[in-house]
Amino acid sequence: MRVAFIFPGQGSQYVGMGKNLYEKYPEARETFDEASEALGYSVSELCFNGPKEELNRTYRTQPCILTASIAAYRVLSLRGISPVAVAGHSLGEYSALVAADVISFTDAVKLTEKRGRLMQDAVPEGRGLMAAILGLDREKVDEVCLSVTSGYVAPANYNCPGQIVIAGEKEAVEEAMALAKENGAKRAVALSVSAPSHCALMIEASKGLVAELERIVFNPPKVPVVNNADAIFLNTIDSIKASLVKQLDSPLLWEDSIRNMIDSGIDTFVEVGPGKVLTGLVKRIDSSVTVLYTDDDIEKVIEQLR
Repeated sequence: MRVAFIFPGQGSQYVGMGKNLYEKYPEARETFDEASEALGYSVSELCFNGPKEELNRTYRTQPCILTASIAAYRVLSLRGISPVAVAGHSLGEYSALVAADVISFTDAVKLTEKRGRLMQDAVPEGRGLMAAILGLDREKVDEVCLSVTSGYVAPANYNCPGQIVIAGEKEAVEEAMALAKENGAKRAVALSVSAPSHCALMIEASKGLVAELERIVFNPPKVPVVNNADAIFLNTIDSIKASLVKQLDSPLLWEDSIRNMIDSGIDTFVEVGPGKVLTGLVKRIDSSVTVLYTDDDIEKVIEQLR
Protein backbone atom coordinates (compact mmCIF):
# COMPACT_ATOMS: atom_id res chain seq x y z
CA MET A 1 0.00 0.00 0.00
CA ARG A 2 1.04 3.57 -0.72
CA VAL A 3 -0.66 5.58 2.00
CA ALA A 4 -1.50 9.28 2.14
CA PHE A 5 -2.79 11.04 5.25
CA ILE A 6 -5.50 13.63 4.62
CA PHE A 7 -6.60 16.08 7.29
CA PRO A 8 -10.08 17.64 7.68
CA GLY A 9 -10.97 21.31 7.73
CA GLN A 10 -13.78 23.43 9.10
CA GLY A 11 -17.16 21.77 9.07
CA SER A 12 -15.79 18.55 10.58
CA GLN A 13 -15.93 19.85 14.14
CA TYR A 14 -18.40 18.50 16.68
CA VAL A 15 -18.73 18.68 20.43
CA GLY A 16 -16.94 15.61 21.81
CA MET A 17 -14.28 15.35 19.10
CA GLY A 18 -11.04 13.79 20.28
CA LYS A 19 -12.41 12.70 23.66
CA ASN A 20 -11.94 8.97 23.06
CA LEU A 21 -8.33 9.50 22.05
CA TYR A 22 -7.73 11.78 25.03
CA GLU A 23 -9.03 9.17 27.47
CA LYS A 24 -7.11 6.26 25.94
CA TYR A 25 -3.74 7.53 24.70
CA PRO A 26 -1.15 9.54 26.67
CA GLU A 27 0.18 11.16 23.47
CA ALA A 28 -3.31 12.46 22.70
CA ARG A 29 -3.63 13.95 26.20
CA GLU A 30 -0.24 15.60 25.80
CA THR A 31 -1.37 17.07 22.46
CA PHE A 32 -4.48 18.67 23.97
CA ASP A 33 -2.49 19.90 26.98
CA GLU A 34 0.14 21.43 24.67
CA ALA A 35 -2.55 23.26 22.73
CA SER A 36 -4.19 24.53 25.92
CA GLU A 37 -0.89 25.88 27.20
CA ALA A 38 -0.21 27.63 23.88
CA LEU A 39 -3.64 29.28 23.67
CA GLY A 40 -4.33 30.04 27.33
CA TYR A 41 -7.64 28.17 27.62
CA SER A 42 -8.71 24.54 27.90
CA VAL A 43 -8.89 23.19 24.37
CA SER A 44 -10.04 19.81 25.70
CA GLU A 45 -12.94 21.44 27.59
CA LEU A 46 -14.10 23.29 24.47
CA CYS A 47 -13.70 20.26 22.18
CA PHE A 48 -15.37 17.81 24.55
CA ASN A 49 -18.11 19.95 26.11
CA GLY A 50 -18.61 22.98 23.89
CA PRO A 51 -20.75 25.00 23.82
CA LYS A 52 -21.28 24.34 20.12
CA GLU A 53 -21.70 28.06 19.34
CA GLU A 54 -18.25 28.82 20.75
CA LEU A 55 -16.62 25.84 19.05
CA ASN A 56 -18.06 27.01 15.73
CA ARG A 57 -16.37 30.41 15.92
CA THR A 58 -13.69 30.38 13.23
CA TYR A 59 -10.82 31.34 15.54
CA ARG A 60 -11.81 28.57 17.97
CA THR A 61 -12.70 25.94 15.36
CA GLN A 62 -9.37 26.08 13.60
CA PRO A 63 -6.96 25.30 16.47
CA CYS A 64 -9.43 22.80 17.94
CA ILE A 65 -9.70 20.73 14.75
CA LEU A 66 -5.93 20.96 14.33
CA THR A 67 -5.45 19.64 17.88
CA ALA A 68 -7.86 16.73 17.45
CA SER A 69 -6.20 15.87 14.13
CA ILE A 70 -2.64 15.93 15.45
CA ALA A 71 -3.70 13.87 18.48
CA ALA A 72 -4.88 11.17 16.05
CA TYR A 73 -1.78 11.59 13.89
CA ARG A 74 0.53 11.06 16.88
CA VAL A 75 -1.32 7.89 17.86
CA LEU A 76 -0.73 6.51 14.36
CA SER A 77 2.86 7.74 14.16
CA LEU A 78 3.91 6.20 17.46
CA ARG A 79 2.64 2.86 16.17
CA GLY A 80 4.75 2.97 13.07
CA ILE A 81 2.07 4.15 10.62
CA SER A 82 3.52 6.77 8.28
CA PRO A 83 2.41 8.27 4.94
CA VAL A 84 4.23 8.79 1.65
CA ALA A 85 2.43 12.12 1.23
CA VAL A 86 0.06 14.40 3.15
CA ALA A 87 -2.67 16.86 2.27
CA GLY A 88 -5.30 18.79 4.17
CA HIS A 89 -8.58 20.40 3.24
CA SER A 90 -8.31 24.15 3.86
CA LEU A 91 -7.43 24.44 7.57
CA GLY A 92 -6.35 20.79 7.33
CA GLU A 93 -3.34 21.90 5.30
CA TYR A 94 -1.84 23.18 8.58
CA SER A 95 -2.29 19.74 10.17
CA ALA A 96 -0.58 18.26 7.11
CA LEU A 97 2.36 20.65 7.57
CA VAL A 98 2.74 19.58 11.21
CA ALA A 99 2.68 15.92 10.12
CA ALA A 100 5.37 16.68 7.52
CA ASP A 101 7.50 18.43 10.21
CA VAL A 102 7.33 21.72 8.32
CA ILE A 103 6.09 23.67 11.35
CA SER A 104 5.85 22.79 15.02
CA PHE A 105 2.50 21.89 16.54
CA THR A 106 2.68 24.78 19.02
CA ASP A 107 3.34 27.26 16.23
CA ALA A 108 0.51 25.77 14.17
CA VAL A 109 -1.98 26.08 17.03
CA LYS A 110 -1.17 29.76 17.50
CA LEU A 111 -1.08 30.38 13.76
CA THR A 112 -4.48 28.81 13.09
CA GLU A 113 -6.09 30.85 15.88
CA LYS A 114 -4.59 33.99 14.34
CA ARG A 115 -5.69 32.88 10.86
CA GLY A 116 -9.23 32.47 12.18
CA ARG A 117 -9.21 35.97 13.67
CA LEU A 118 -7.86 37.46 10.45
CA MET A 119 -10.63 35.73 8.51
CA GLN A 120 -13.33 36.88 10.92
CA ASP A 121 -12.02 40.46 10.92
CA ALA A 122 -11.98 40.51 7.11
CA VAL A 123 -15.71 39.81 6.96
CA PRO A 124 -17.80 40.61 10.07
CA GLU A 125 -19.91 37.71 11.31
CA GLY A 126 -23.24 37.54 9.51
CA ARG A 127 -22.04 39.44 6.43
CA GLY A 128 -20.60 36.47 4.55
CA LEU A 129 -21.78 32.96 3.79
CA MET A 130 -20.64 29.67 2.28
CA ALA A 131 -22.90 27.06 0.71
CA ALA A 132 -22.50 23.62 -0.85
CA ILE A 133 -24.03 23.17 -4.29
CA LEU A 134 -24.86 19.54 -4.96
CA GLY A 135 -25.54 18.03 -8.35
CA LEU A 136 -24.04 20.61 -10.74
CA ASP A 137 -20.74 20.45 -12.61
CA ARG A 138 -17.97 23.05 -12.36
CA GLU A 139 -18.93 24.95 -15.48
CA LYS A 140 -22.56 25.36 -14.41
CA VAL A 141 -21.61 26.56 -10.90
CA ASP A 142 -19.15 29.05 -12.41
CA GLU A 143 -21.95 30.27 -14.68
CA VAL A 144 -24.39 30.62 -11.78
CA CYS A 145 -21.95 32.70 -9.75
CA LEU A 146 -21.26 35.00 -12.69
CA SER A 147 -24.99 35.59 -13.20
CA VAL A 148 -25.63 36.83 -9.62
CA THR A 149 -26.51 40.53 -9.47
CA SER A 150 -26.89 41.19 -5.73
CA GLY A 151 -23.20 41.14 -4.79
CA TYR A 152 -20.03 39.06 -4.83
CA VAL A 153 -20.03 35.25 -4.88
CA ALA A 154 -17.54 32.77 -6.36
CA PRO A 155 -16.62 29.07 -6.28
CA ALA A 156 -14.54 28.33 -3.18
CA ASN A 157 -14.05 24.55 -2.98
CA TYR A 158 -14.04 22.11 -5.90
CA ASN A 159 -14.55 19.16 -3.56
CA CYS A 160 -15.60 16.28 -5.78
CA PRO A 161 -17.83 15.62 -8.80
CA GLY A 162 -21.22 17.13 -8.02
CA GLN A 163 -20.15 18.98 -4.86
CA ILE A 164 -18.83 22.51 -5.14
CA VAL A 165 -18.80 25.08 -2.34
CA ILE A 166 -19.41 28.76 -3.08
CA ALA A 167 -18.54 31.75 -0.89
CA GLY A 168 -19.15 35.47 -0.77
CA GLU A 169 -21.51 38.11 0.54
CA LYS A 170 -24.52 36.62 2.28
CA GLU A 171 -27.20 38.00 -0.04
CA ALA A 172 -25.23 37.06 -3.14
CA VAL A 173 -24.64 33.50 -1.91
CA GLU A 174 -28.35 33.12 -1.15
CA GLU A 175 -29.19 34.34 -4.67
CA ALA A 176 -26.69 31.86 -6.12
CA MET A 177 -28.27 29.04 -4.08
CA ALA A 178 -31.68 29.85 -5.56
CA LEU A 179 -30.26 30.11 -9.08
CA ALA A 180 -28.43 26.82 -8.66
CA LYS A 181 -31.68 25.06 -7.79
CA GLU A 182 -33.35 26.65 -10.82
CA ASN A 183 -30.50 25.28 -12.94
CA GLY A 184 -30.89 21.71 -11.74
CA ALA A 185 -28.94 21.47 -8.49
CA LYS A 186 -30.18 18.68 -6.25
CA ARG A 187 -29.55 20.74 -3.13
CA ALA A 188 -27.98 24.01 -2.02
CA VAL A 189 -26.97 23.94 1.64
CA ALA A 190 -25.62 26.81 3.75
CA LEU A 191 -22.56 25.79 5.78
CA SER A 192 -21.94 26.38 9.48
CA VAL A 193 -18.82 28.53 9.15
CA SER A 194 -18.57 32.10 10.39
CA ALA A 195 -16.31 33.46 7.63
CA PRO A 196 -16.44 32.98 3.83
CA SER A 197 -13.01 31.57 3.01
CA HIS A 198 -11.22 30.87 -0.29
CA CYS A 199 -12.62 33.86 -2.13
CA ALA A 200 -11.66 37.48 -2.80
CA LEU A 201 -13.26 38.65 0.47
CA MET A 202 -10.21 37.15 2.19
CA ILE A 203 -7.60 39.31 0.43
CA GLU A 204 -7.02 41.47 3.53
CA ALA A 205 -6.74 38.33 5.67
CA SER A 206 -4.14 36.98 3.22
CA LYS A 207 -2.07 40.14 3.65
CA GLY A 208 -2.19 39.72 7.42
CA LEU A 209 -1.23 36.07 7.12
CA VAL A 210 1.98 36.99 5.25
CA ALA A 211 3.21 38.84 8.34
CA GLU A 212 2.23 35.96 10.65
CA LEU A 213 4.10 33.41 8.54
CA GLU A 214 7.29 35.44 8.85
CA ARG A 215 7.21 34.86 12.62
CA ILE A 216 7.16 31.05 12.22
CA VAL A 217 10.13 28.73 11.69
CA PHE A 218 9.58 26.57 8.59
CA ASN A 219 11.52 23.41 7.73
CA PRO A 220 11.68 21.45 4.46
CA PRO A 221 8.93 18.78 4.43
CA LYS A 222 9.94 15.23 5.39
CA VAL A 223 7.20 13.94 3.10
CA PRO A 224 5.67 15.78 0.12
CA VAL A 225 2.70 18.04 0.81
CA VAL A 226 -0.02 18.30 -1.83
CA ASN A 227 -1.44 21.80 -1.68
CA ASN A 228 -4.99 23.06 -2.05
CA ALA A 229 -4.35 26.11 -4.19
CA ASP A 230 -2.59 24.34 -7.07
CA ALA A 231 -3.09 20.61 -6.40
CA ILE A 232 0.63 19.90 -6.77
CA PHE A 233 3.34 18.27 -4.66
CA LEU A 234 5.35 20.87 -2.73
CA ASN A 235 8.85 20.21 -1.43
CA THR A 236 10.28 23.65 -0.57
CA ILE A 237 9.69 26.16 2.22
CA ASP A 238 9.10 29.08 -0.14
CA SER A 239 6.48 27.21 -2.19
CA ILE A 240 4.65 26.15 0.98
CA LYS A 241 4.55 29.69 2.41
CA ALA A 242 3.27 31.11 -0.87
CA SER A 243 0.66 28.37 -1.07
CA LEU A 244 -0.73 29.10 2.41
CA VAL A 245 -1.28 32.74 1.44
CA LYS A 246 -2.80 31.90 -1.94
CA GLN A 247 -5.05 29.27 -0.37
CA LEU A 248 -6.92 31.81 1.74
CA ASP A 249 -8.34 33.88 -1.13
CA SER A 250 -8.34 31.31 -3.97
CA PRO A 251 -10.54 28.25 -4.65
CA LEU A 252 -9.51 24.92 -3.16
CA LEU A 253 -8.76 22.27 -5.78
CA TRP A 254 -9.48 19.26 -3.58
CA GLU A 255 -10.73 16.95 -6.33
CA ASP A 256 -7.64 17.75 -8.42
CA SER A 257 -5.38 17.14 -5.40
CA ILE A 258 -6.79 13.67 -4.79
CA ARG A 259 -6.62 12.77 -8.50
CA ASN A 260 -2.97 13.85 -8.66
CA MET A 261 -2.10 11.74 -5.63
CA ILE A 262 -3.83 8.72 -7.18
CA ASP A 263 -1.96 9.33 -10.44
CA SER A 264 1.30 9.30 -8.43
CA GLY A 265 0.56 5.76 -7.23
CA ILE A 266 -1.19 6.41 -3.90
CA ASP A 267 -3.91 3.82 -3.39
CA THR A 268 -4.89 4.30 0.27
CA PHE A 269 -6.11 7.44 2.00
CA VAL A 270 -6.46 7.81 5.77
CA GLU A 271 -8.57 10.70 7.06
CA VAL A 272 -6.78 11.71 10.25
CA GLY A 273 -8.94 13.78 12.58
CA PRO A 274 -12.59 14.39 13.42
CA GLY A 275 -15.39 13.21 11.14
CA LYS A 276 -15.39 11.46 7.79
CA VAL A 277 -16.20 14.29 5.37
CA LEU A 278 -13.04 13.72 3.33
CA THR A 279 -13.64 9.97 3.25
CA GLY A 280 -16.92 10.60 1.46
CA LEU A 281 -15.31 13.03 -0.98
CA VAL A 282 -12.50 10.65 -1.91
CA LYS A 283 -14.95 7.81 -2.53
CA ARG A 284 -16.87 10.04 -4.92
CA ILE A 285 -13.67 11.07 -6.71
CA ASP A 286 -12.43 7.48 -7.20
CA SER A 287 -14.28 4.51 -5.74
CA SER A 288 -11.40 2.11 -6.49
CA VAL A 289 -9.04 3.43 -3.78
CA THR A 290 -9.06 2.36 -0.14
CA VAL A 291 -10.27 5.03 2.29
CA LEU A 292 -10.05 4.77 6.08
CA TYR A 293 -10.86 7.27 8.82
CA THR A 294 -9.59 7.47 12.38
CA ASP A 295 -12.67 8.97 14.01
CA ASP A 296 -14.52 5.65 14.11
CA ASP A 297 -11.94 3.20 15.46
CA ILE A 298 -8.29 4.15 15.26
CA GLU A 299 -7.13 0.71 16.43
CA LYS A 300 -8.96 -0.82 13.48
CA VAL A 301 -7.14 1.56 11.14
CA ILE A 302 -3.79 0.60 12.69
CA GLU A 303 -4.53 -3.09 12.23
CA GLN A 304 -5.46 -2.61 8.57
CA LEU A 305 -2.30 -0.63 7.79
CA ARG A 306 0.21 -2.89 9.54
